Order: sequence, then structure tokens, then C-alpha cells
Amino acid sequence: MLAASVLVLSACGDDGDDKDDTDNAGGSDTSPSAEPKGDGTLTFGTLLPATGDLAFLGPPEFAGVTLAVQDINEAGGVLGKDVVEVKGDSGDGTPDIAGAQVDKLLAASSDVIVGAASSGVSITVIDKITGAGAVQFSPANTAAGFDTDEIDPNRLYFRTAPSDYLQGEVLANEVIKDGFDNVAIMGRQDFYGEGLAERTRDVLEEKGATVGEFILYNKDATGFTAEINKLAAAEPEAIVLVSFAETTTIIPQLIAKGLGPQDVQLYFVDGNLSNYPDEDFDLTGVKGTAPTSATPDAEFEARLFETPPMGPDDAVLYGPESYDAVIMSALAAIAAGDDSGEAIGANIVDISREGTKCTTFADCKALLEEGEDIDYDGKSGPADMTDTGSLAAGTYGVYEYGDGNAYEQIDTVSGVVPQGE
Repeated sequence: MLAASVLVLSACGDDGDDKDDTDNAGGSDTSPSAEPKGDGTLTFGTLLPATGDLAFLGPPEFAGVTLAVQDINEAGGVLGKDVVEVKGDSGDGTPDIAGAQVDKLLAASSDVIVGAASSGVSITVIDKITGAGAVQFSPANTAAGFDTDEIDPNRLYFRTAPSDYLQGEVLANEVIKDGFDNVAIMGRQDFYGEGLAERTRDVLEEKGATVGEFILYNKDATGFTAEINKLAAAEPEAIVLVSFAETTTIIPQLIAKGLGPQDVQLYFVDGNLSNYPDEDFDLTGVKGTAPTSATPDAEFEARLFETPPMGPDDAVLYGPESYDAVIMSALAAIAAGDDSGEAIGANIVDISREGTKCTTFADCKALLEEGEDIDYDGKSGPADMTDTGSLAAGTYGVYEYGDGNAYEQIDTVSGVVPQGE
């Protein structure tokens, strides 16, 4: 059973005439008289983690894309043709696997590149992707830094994961609700980790808690002795750990210093919220946060598990968001009458809000072909986007680890994402 609660944050504004603003977002003319610039076949490239620190997120993300492509083609495709999927591996940024993979995906005529999962990887390839006129649509980027216009002057970047401005608020409020006052934060020093750690710290302090130690570590570090010695000196009641796969190295060192899960309350985030069945340490009682669907769809999740490369031990994390990124791009191409990246990018925001509600590709496609404006709500929840291509609101789950180092959702928190931050 999930306990539901609603967290309302700062209100976000909405321009009155959204269609006028968004039609030119990608810099292309998508009026009926405009000559289509696409090649007639909508091609999706996937820049998702088959290897690297976030490889545990790969199976649901790849499966979400494949399932969306299947549903689109079963409903007649886009502009009279089946859509195509070309797979790539985002790696983890060291070495630059992602850059070479982007070259491959662009050479394969990808109109939309779904990914990367890592915000730090996405920021390294965004100029290459959007500069080539392709859409970059991430299902998992949560870094708050993507909310600014300066990140993508081409206006071709979008994401279906809610900003860390919301995750930091949800996480900090969970710490406060659990009654902890002296908190330490240890996070990766990269585009993702720094922003989330700082947001969590700021909200904790706003709520009256003390952040006794705030540590950002080198993302390529293999040892953490100095950092954990500082944590021990602060004698925290709780520790927020903003990390990736290095979690498996950090936890034993925390345990050795009397800061393990049975000594202090630990909190994870989406970057390290994974099942750890093969590890010797015990995570029982550790909590964490990650995006989740506002209205989970059991039938969809069952289909996701039947779609390779999903396995029975995989979580569905970012599978729905991957599915929605593909469906929204396809609907934007239909709205534009053009499968080019620029045309798709100019219509994604518009099909996400202020129209006739629809929740499946087939239904939304039928409405568009009848000349209707649509408001797509997807498998991950309401998809209303701001003008910068980020969700206006989102939902985060609160999770807790139990037997076998497996986690379960214990709460759901929805909120409006502050804008202009």
C-alpha cells in the first residue's frame, strides 16, 4: 500500500498564448504551407546506458523505447511510415563513449535521440545533438541546470523526468519528517550531483535543520577516506548520499567508521537507488527518492517486463518516461506534418498542454488528424511542459530498503517545479 501525500511548491507561470510561443521554438516553419524538411521516416536513436555506472537503468529505458516504437507502428506509424529505432550506448562519460555514439546515431539519420540517462553525459553532447538539428529527449535527466535557456539555445532539448528542484525538496522534507536535525550530505561533484546536493542542503536549512558537513567528491574517485573522516567528525544523525555506482565502495567505508545503515539513517537518490542483492552489506532501513508515475499502470508495467532487455530483477525506473519521450516526439511530428528534428522540437511543448486530453498514441493521433490540439498525458503522468522543455510538475516516490537489499515504494509526493531557478 502506498501512502499518498501532495507537496505544493512555488507556483510556475504559464504564458497565455502558448502556441504562438512554441511554434517557433525550434526555429522552423511548421505551417501547413511549409515544405517538410524531414526525410519521411521518423528515426529514434537511443543514447542510453548499456554500460557504465548507470547501466542498471538501461533495461527499463531501452524497453520503454522499444515498446513505444511497437505501439506507434501498430497504430499506423507516423506520416504513413513505420518509425525506426537505432540503438546506442551512452556509457558513463569516461571515456567519451557518448560522443562517438552520437556521431553514429546522427549518421543513421536520427531525428530524435532519446537520452542520455546521466545529466552529466547529456550536458557533454547537447550541443552536438541539437546543433545538428536533432531533438535530444532525455527520460532521466533531473539536473536543475537544464531549466535555463542558456543550456540549449537551439531549443531542441526536452525531458520527461522532473527537475531536481523537486527531488531536493521531497528528499529534504522526508529527512525533516523523520525527525533528524543534524544532517551531513556527500555528493558527486558533477552537473547532476552538485545541483541536487545543494538543493537538498538549501531546503534542509530553510526548514531549520543543520547541515553539519557538506562534501562534494571527485566523480572519478576510487577511495573516500578523507571525505568519510570528515563525516565521522561531524557526528551526523543522518547522511544524504548523492552518488552513482560508487555507492558500493562508499557504504563499506561508512560502516567501518560507525556510519553504516544500522548506525545512522542513510538516504539515497535516483542515481544510486538500485537493488543490491549481491553486496555483503545490509541496507535495511535506508530510504531514497526517485521519479515515479503519479498513476502507476500495472498493465503497462507488465508489458514493459515482457520487452527485452528487461529481466525479472530489474526495476521500472525511467521505463515510463522513456516510453513517453518517444510517443510525444511522434505526436509532435504528426502535428507538424514533418519528421525533421526542428519541426518536432517546435511542437513537443504544444502537444503536451492546453488541448484535448488523450493518453494513448492511437487516440492522440486520431485527434491530431482531425485537426484538434491535444494535451498528452503519458505512462509517467501528466506531461505538461514549460517553454524550456522541462516538466511543469512531477511526482517522486519515497522508497525504503528491506530484505535482500531490495527497495519498495512507501510514499508518493507530487509537486509543482519552481521555474526560473
